[in-house]
Amino acid sequence: MEPNRRRIAAHVLRSVATLACALLVYYGLPLRGFDHPSAAAGLILLAAGIAGLVCLAALQVRRFVARPEDTGLRVASLLSVLYVVVVFFAAAYYLIERTDPAQFDGLDTRTDSLYFVVVTLGTVGYGDVHAAGQVARAATMMQIVFDLVVIGALFAVMSSQIARRLDRARVQRDAAGTDR
Repeated sequence: MEPNRRRIAAHVLRSVATLACALLVYYGLPLRGFDHPSAAAGLILLAAGIAGLVCLAALQVRRFVARPEDTGLRVASLLSVLYVVVVFFAAAYYLIERTDPAQFDGLDTRTDSLYFVVVTLGTVGYGDVHAAGQVARAATMMQIVFDLVVIGALFAVMSSQIARRLDRARVQRDAAGTDR
């Protein structure tokens, strides 16, 4: 496998591992209390997820310090932040709903909460789960603002990479034209 493809595969693998660890944290959080029968298993999932996220974050920081100009690393870093924030909002929505069931319509489980976060992130809004109360609406607006910032940052990183590649190609083309 050529080095560029190997690097891309490594980025994808780290991204999938980060997402898996974030989901372990989310489903392992003892949101029902420590006296619930599944609390011990949840704490094991939580610990594994946190350990994985810490290791992956340390690896990401080390790689970023070594190659700050690597666009792939910047995109991977933004995706890692996005995964963690998706889990944060999903947990927040789930806790809001458990505290006041009138805040959301259609949100009953952790998976419902995660689904709502992803649908909001994708700006799809199916309508089957929606914020009904003021607290839920405020939290959803915060998520939307965050999503717009992250999506804007992803576009900025990718467009700067495209511009750099176009400039490099133009310089190479100009240099090839003057060598003849």
